[in-house]
Amino acid sequence: MRKTVIGFVLSIVIMLVLGIVMLFSTGAFATDAHGNPFYFVQRQAMWFSIGVVACIVAACTDYHLWQTYWKWIFGAAVVLLAACFLFPEINGSHRWIKIAGFSFQPSEIGKVAAVAFLATWFAERPAKTTRGFLEGFVYPLAIIGILMALIACEVDLGTTALIGATATATMFVAGTRLAHLMLLVGGGLGGLAFIAISMPQRLSRLTAFMDLELHKSGSGYQQYEALIALASGGFWGLGLGNGRQKMQYLPFAHTDFIFPMIGEELGLVFTLMVVFCYIAMIICGISIAMNARDRFGALFSFALVVMMGIQAALNIGVTTALLPNKGIALPFISYGGSSLLFSMLAAGILINIYRQGDSEHTVKTAVRIPTRVTPRI
Repeated sequence: MRKTVIGFVLSIVIMLVLGIVMLFSTGAFATDAHGNPFYFVQRQAMWFSIGVVACIVAACTDYHLWQTYWKWIFGAAVVLLAACFLFPEINGSHRWIKIAGFSFQPSEIGKVAAVAFLATWFAERPAKTTRGFLEGFVYPLAIIGILMALIACEVDLGTTALIGATATATMFVAGTRLAHLMLLVGGGLGGLAFIAISMPQRLSRLTAFMDLELHKSGSGYQQYEALIALASGGFWGLGLGNGRQKMQYLPFAHTDFIFPMIGEELGLVFTLMVVFCYIAMIICGISIAMNARDRFGALFSFALVVMMGIQAALNIGVTTALLPNKGIALPFISYGGSSLLFSMLAAGILINIYRQGDSEHTVKTAVRIPTRVTPRI
């Protein structure tokens, strides 16, 4: 187990260092750098410091407090998400709360609230009960739906889909019937498609995804330039600092589209290393979940690591044109204080769950989660 947490922490440290290095290389060319080449590095360093404190506190605090106070966390998330609509739109969305020159996304708090609720709900109910339609599907989905509806109205379909996918995976390992989850998957995909089609901006992104070459000067411009960056880097890259796409060719090169910049400047070797770090993080995180002391710890850690893994997959999928364009940060690497803070907090919680895990009880307790009984469809 010791090797597990070492691998988990090491993979995160590598991504954090790479994120700061790439932000130093790309941030100076961003249009909103205010003439200061170190503007984004300085702000990210500040959020990194806060994130380290949050990680240490979470690692040293009993994770059962999240089970005890999940209602307060959930309520705070709802209030903050609703408060977003009191602030002006940014890029067509009400995702941010801006105070004293700083902005943060309440949807990050919504992520923690969602997984804390799901872990608590299924941990406090017997497996037989959670296999029922109401207790195991309708009620938890209705409560999670409050957060998802607010985030979808912001408009943030990426985070909405992320929470929905994480909820589906968590409910699956908790014992929800597969037939019920298929309804959720079908309804979720249908709902996202309806929202995307009904919004001209989202529809144009979806259309551009189908043929980037045709829309390379319009809605497909960002993804098309990202592919150019990846292709230009080749195997070894152009060298740190020598990337060309960051020079205002590729919008948001320091935030959502930092992955192609890694490919352009550092090459295929480093992009594969990033993917490997996420895979290692997920494997080690799942191992921590399997060795958790109780059912709540197992479900909570599983949901957190799956959420970070899915978010990374979505970002890489978008920036490599495997998925329609959607703004979502690359955990631990992209510029963004809210995302970095949530990621560091999640890492701290996982470390605390590891610290409280008892290897002697691994087979007796935690293994019940991953070896779920195959549900009757």
